[in-house]
Amino acid sequence: MSQSLTFRMMDTHAGGDVSRIVLGGIDALPGATVRDQMHYLRDDADGLRKLLLHEPYGIPEMSVDLIVPATDPEAAAGYIIMEVMGYPIYSGSNTICTATAVLEAGIVPKQEGVQHFKLESPAGLVNIEAKVERGVVEAITCGGLPSYIDTYRASIHVPRVGDVTYSVAYSGGFYALVDAAELGFHLTPDEERALSDCAHRIVEAIQAERGFSHYTLGDVGPLPFLHFMGPVEQVADDFYRSRSTTYVHPGVICRSTTGTGTSARLALMHHEGRIRPGDHLETVSLRETGFIGTFTSTREEGPHTVVENTITGKGYVLGHTEVVVNCEDPLVECAGLHHILSAGHA
Repeated sequence: MSQSLTFRMMDTHAGGDVSRIVLGGIDALPGATVRDQMHYLRDDADGLRKLLLHEPYGIPEMSVDLIVPATDPEAAAGYIIMEVMGYPIYSGSNTICTATAVLEAGIVPKQEGVQHFKLESPAGLVNIEAKVERGVVEAITCGGLPSYIDTYRASIHVPRVGDVTYSVAYSGGFYALVDAAELGFHLTPDEERALSDCAHRIVEAIQAERGFSHYTLGDVGPLPFLHFMGPVEQVADDFYRSRSTTYVHPGVICRSTTGTGTSARLALMHHEGRIRPGDHLETVSLRETGFIGTFTSTREEGPHTVVENTITGKGYVLGHTEVVVNCEDPLVECAGLHHILSAGHA
């Protein structure tokens, strides 16, 4: 393998969460579906994720989205999501950023006004609605994963925190949902370190006590997310707003409220009888950014009432980069890149 390799990347953010969109320079991945290709990266070629989420190229608070050819003929492109916790099958903020990037890169030609297309995520096809004004992508609305409440108001004793009441939702990953005020938080920027420390202890305690299983996917690994919920304010007949913060294990407080966190909140509010189909919830982050979740419908899946929803936000392009990977750099580990970066990219 060559000692110097390159690939192309577009850095974006949605709600403050940076998504690094890898556009080219990666070899074709084996697998009949994007989900299969995600499994290949996870099990045999984890080097790209580690490279771009750690020094000297990045930090764990970022995400990486690798654009791959879609395997479903209905989709314009496929994408694989990489985060500090591993390979989630879906993410709202990453989907918003990826949809913005495929438009800005010309993979999907921009059309003035409202346009629709599909992307293929590891979770399957995702419907995208893009609003373009004067050539600028002003908003992306993407389908949130069907979400449901697995556990409602359980209690656990957490060392150095005390007794904690939590609910668990599935919305693309399992989320512990906790009331911020009950834990002494106002969800202000100065609390970020304390929020992370508290969430770490709660997630560790839940993981040690129990696991969770999806009704069709089965075991999807230990619970990785915790969502701090602020008070819900009703600002119109069909519109609600709540300060929120999402933690990703281990150790990351997201800059945005996250799309899957917003979907989890919709599932909980429906479970408690607080919203109806057609209602909207805007979640607002520590940095005053927000996503809007829309509750569209419900359906019954086995023992669960599943909430269908969409997430709306805006992606911003931060820069275009040609990343140079120098395998002689002592801070760079190239072993996990052998399978996906060939000498032909040098």
